[in-house]
Amino acid sequence: MSGGIGGKPSSEPAADSADAVRERLRLDVPLGAVAPRAGGGWIAAAGPGIALLDVSDGAGSGSADIEIDWLARPFDNSLVPMRMNDGVADPAGRFWAGAMPYDGTTGAGRLFRVDPDGSVHAVLEGLTVPNGPAFSSDGTTMYLADSARGVILQYRVGEDGGIDGPAAVFATVDDASPDGMTVDADGYVWSALWGGRRLHRYSPGGSLVDVVPVPAAQPTSIAFSIRAPHRLLVTTATHGLTEPGLLDGATLVTSTTVAGLPTATFGAQV
Repeated sequence: MSGGIGGKPSSEPAADSADAVRERLRLDVPLGAVAPRAGGGWIAAAGPGIALLDVSDGAGSGSADIEIDWLARPFDNSLVPMRMNDGVADPAGRFWAGAMPYDGTTGAGRLFRVDPDGSVHAVLEGLTVPNGPAFSSDGTTMYLADSARGVILQYRVGEDGGIDGPAAVFATVDDASPDGMTVDADGYVWSALWGGRRLHRYSPGGSLVDVVPVPAAQPTSIAFSIRAPHRLLVTTATHGLTEPGLLDGATLVTSTTVAGLPTATFGAQV
């Protein structure tokens, strides 16, 4: 999938190999993130809002038609130019997605939640560049990076999807920006470090336990493969680089000793 600046990598097996790619969809707005939907199709954080995506039967030809059903476009007339950024489905079948200001205006970022019935709710304000989010296996803990601040925050999530109490600081990074995240089967949090050429793996208590070098300047996000659970997919970006390297703007693959959690689907409980 393409449509501009990318965020979270899909955990589809096609991402394991360039030779395995079978379809390419193009939007006319920047695509931040997608998650699979129960019954088929995708939910996407893209451009000014959040939409449902359905692909025609011609998918696989390399130029599939796509039907877009916008659930909300909160930034069509925003005084501060904004775009949707990273997003993910949680184990309860909800979709969470952040929005960021193009110009980096401090505190202009937000986090939205989409319930399985398609209703869209603004749940957090005062962020700048929200990335992630990622969830514990039971969905009661949410990890959310504010990349501009170099911090990963931790929130308690209620059964109804409400945020229970204030954020706790889970981890901080001084020399890079925490970007996309995922949680593995042991409950440890993986974070891509934009500008840091590495991944961090944190214990559930927030201790840094592993550092994985990445041969690219700007790792953007992480996902575990559904074809090979111990295979980790890492996306990288060329944005802002005057001389991008061969592995900037790519999807990289590495093996791990731990597996990922099942991929959550919008509209279905894990």
